Amino acid sequence: MNILELTAVQLGKKIKDKEITVREATEAVYDQIAKVEDDINSYVTVYDKEEVLAKADEIQKKIDAGELTSPLAGVPVAIKDNMCYEGKLTSCSSKILDDFKPTFSSEAVLNLERAGAVIIGSTNMDQFAMGSTCETSYYGPTKNPVDTTRVPGGSSGGACAAVAANECFYSLGSDTGGSIRQPSAFCGVVGIKPTYGTVSRYGLIAYASSLDQIGPVAKNVEDCAAALEVIAGYDAKDSTSIKRDNYDFMSALDENVEGMKIGVPKDYFGEGINEEVKDAVLGAIEVLKSKGAIVEEFDFNLVNYAVPTYHVIADAEASSNLSRFDGVKYGYRTDDYRDLHNMYKKTRSEGFGDEVKRRIMLGSFVLSSGYYDAYYLKALKVKALIKKAFDEAFAKYDVIIGPVAPNTAPKIGESLSDPLKMYLGDIYTVSVNLAGLPGISVPCGNDSNGMPIGLQIIGDCFREDNVLHAAYAYEQATK
Repeated sequence: MNILELTAVQLGKKIKDKEITVREATEAVYDQIAKVEDDINSYVTVYDKEEVLAKADEIQKKIDAGELTSPLAGVPVAIKDNMCYEGKLTSCSSKILDDFKPTFSSEAVLNLERAGAVIIGSTNMDQFAMGSTCETSYYGPTKNPVDTTRVPGGSSGGACAAVAANECFYSLGSDTGGSIRQPSAFCGVVGIKPTYGTVSRYGLIAYASSLDQIGPVAKNVEDCAAALEVIAGYDAKDSTSIKRDNYDFMSALDENVEGMKIGVPKDYFGEGINEEVKDAVLGAIEVLKSKGAIVEEFDFNLVNYAVPTYHVIADAEASSNLSRFDGVKYGYRTDDYRDLHNMYKKTRSEGFGDEVKRRIMLGSFVLSSGYYDAYYLKALKVKALIKKAFDEAFAKYDVIIGPVAPNTAPKIGESLSDPLKMYLGDIYTVSVNLAGLPGISVPCGNDSNGMPIGLQIIGDCFREDNVLHAAYAYEQATK
């Protein structure tokens, strides 16, 4: 039996049944990392093996004693490099935080530890989560395990590539405008972005505070549901955390979609979408229709406003959030400077990458005197209109289904030369963040080059149950 072929839930059960030890599972992951990591570059930091194995042995004792009962107790996991982990390098894949080791852990990481997860390392990402290809990392690009000449998507490219390459059983990513769903689609894995406020953002190094949300990436829908149960919960330390009545996501895994109402936005299948992607997604919708779901097309006319609205709001928030990185209290500081102002300028010039600088400048511009009303305030109004349009749609439909991205994974180096084209690749995902909704990416086929295609299923606020239900039913019907 190859341990790495098991899903996270399957492994958790075998550990509980004493068929596999936590140490054996952990060693299998380290062996796989040694085998493929030089080619894939999924990780920024792989934690010390002996230290992690000692932790695995501690977890094994607690499982045997009945103290740890989570379905994922003892299962190796990776975290994105923007989630603080006490004493471990947390760099946001940037030069400016290349030596930053936080003195506390993020709430999501603490929830993993409470559940008995074995944390293997931190995964590569687009610098400060700004990018769609995982090429802007200070530590070099991550490669897609399906085809190493192509990108894995971003910004959680390392998290998704690590799962696809069996370098962990599941991982945590963050999603600001599609950063879990798009790389999941490109790598052929499952990734869910929960409703805003469901998972604490405490200890997540912020890109755009009103849009960022942590979520799991895994091999299948069941693993995603189990991981979401582990990390979700109210946190008084996070002012945007929401106290929910129910954090049970596993019970939503039902194959029966008889009578489920599915809305399909016609605007998602117009100009710009690759024909193979279009055919695969429409084919997946037909599968659910054949299982008894009621499918109806509708107009979602605001789709073309989503990307500009997202970038105005996200970049404005980024320009504010990243102002704390100035070389004074922590992180990189330039060696040669004249005075305090010069030190700020040189530290940021040397410490931030090109894409981060571009977004900071754009954000500062839209917040500046004379442009605030014309851009930022207008973007907030459009954001409200997008939320209203979703509310009207969810009055009729249980879920909305469409593509994750207009194309499959491009070749490495193709996207960075045209940032505008890269931004437009997020056209189907950013509106979900603007409205604070849950969304999942599930593999639904491959293009003629063998690259995975993702199906996006979107639900109303706090209706992850509908999203997981539809995703699980599709997955079971096509496995």
